[in-house]
Amino acid sequence: MYFENKTVLVTGGTGSMGKTFVRRILSNELGQPKKVIVLSRDEAKQHDMRMSYHIGMQSTDEIIYRNFLNTLEFRIGDVRDYADVVSAVRDADIVVNAAALKQVPTCEYFPYQAVMTNCLGAENIVRAIREHNFPVQTVIGISTDKACKPVNTMGMTKAIQERIFISGNVLNKKTRFLCVRYGNVLASRGSVIPLFHDQIRNGGPVTITDPQMTRFLLTLNQAVDTVFAALQTGKAGEIFIPRAPASYMTDVAKALIGDRKIEIKNTGIRPGEKMYEIMVSDEEAPYVVERGDYYVIQSMLPELSQNVVKAKKPILSKEYSSDDVVLDYAGTLKLLKSNNLLDIQNKTSDGELLR
Repeated sequence: MYFENKTVLVTGGTGSMGKTFVRRILSNELGQPKKVIVLSRDEAKQHDMRMSYHIGMQSTDEIIYRNFLNTLEFRIGDVRDYADVVSAVRDADIVVNAAALKQVPTCEYFPYQAVMTNCLGAENIVRAIREHNFPVQTVIGISTDKACKPVNTMGMTKAIQERIFISGNVLNKKTRFLCVRYGNVLASRGSVIPLFHDQIRNGGPVTITDPQMTRFLLTLNQAVDTVFAALQTGKAGEIFIPRAPASYMTDVAKALIGDRKIEIKNTGIRPGEKMYEIMVSDEEAPYVVERGDYYVIQSMLPELSQNVVKAKKPILSKEYSSDDVVLDYAGTLKLLKSNNLLDIQNKTSDGELLR
């Protein structure tokens, strides 16, 4: 049981993925943790998350509630601040770095702010472990498809974050550093589905940047499953990528609109936006192995070559993108329906009411 009697630090733990990750850990599905520490700089989100456990909104499961009383700890702090990171990391067996500036337009207008959180924050974690010789077992960096062949600031800073964590293995022999990389998470904060729901609720139009645009679609629980898989089976320097279905954004919009007489308007690609998501580049493809439901990119650093397993036949012959195999409209409709996302009064995947 991987989390049994371990202390887990989740930076950015009040975000969509962080909240789902914490709830899953506290359910004891992979063992009962000694402590779960949520480090973030937003006191309001921490208060809401704390209260959700108190009043049973997050789960009515008695085990989770009992664990909250004994093991869930909230700390105000920022991954940008080295002292905050040292204070939190020193107590951890496992670190999951979900803290990020992840809105593409925000990062385009404030690129240095993205560097401070996405790059310096990662370096602070690696540095804290190295300089203080903390006995951290594993560090997982939460990355994004935009880090692969990046064309925007968010992707560029996430690509550097991946390199910071992977290179951390070289000078921190006692700690295993690896990453997960995934795309759109269905109905998480900042994703396109809450935007579409809001536009539908207000009578439209529903805006699509390009009718041929495709995106991978992943649930929050699948994102957490990817982290669990990396923690349990990953080797130093690896990047885990879930194999997920992809859809045209036009089909997603049509499925959500249903029978309503609402216009779909094409607005053109925004600055830094891609037509389709790339999870594995052509250059990374030779290093890919299959592991269960995941593609795993093995490290290119020669210092980590002992972990590299060369396949007799390449798993991928080219880049892996959302344009490779795209669901038809019926498949997209089924996917959204199965995740209970067709009702515009629904909640987001992490339990927050769509407004």
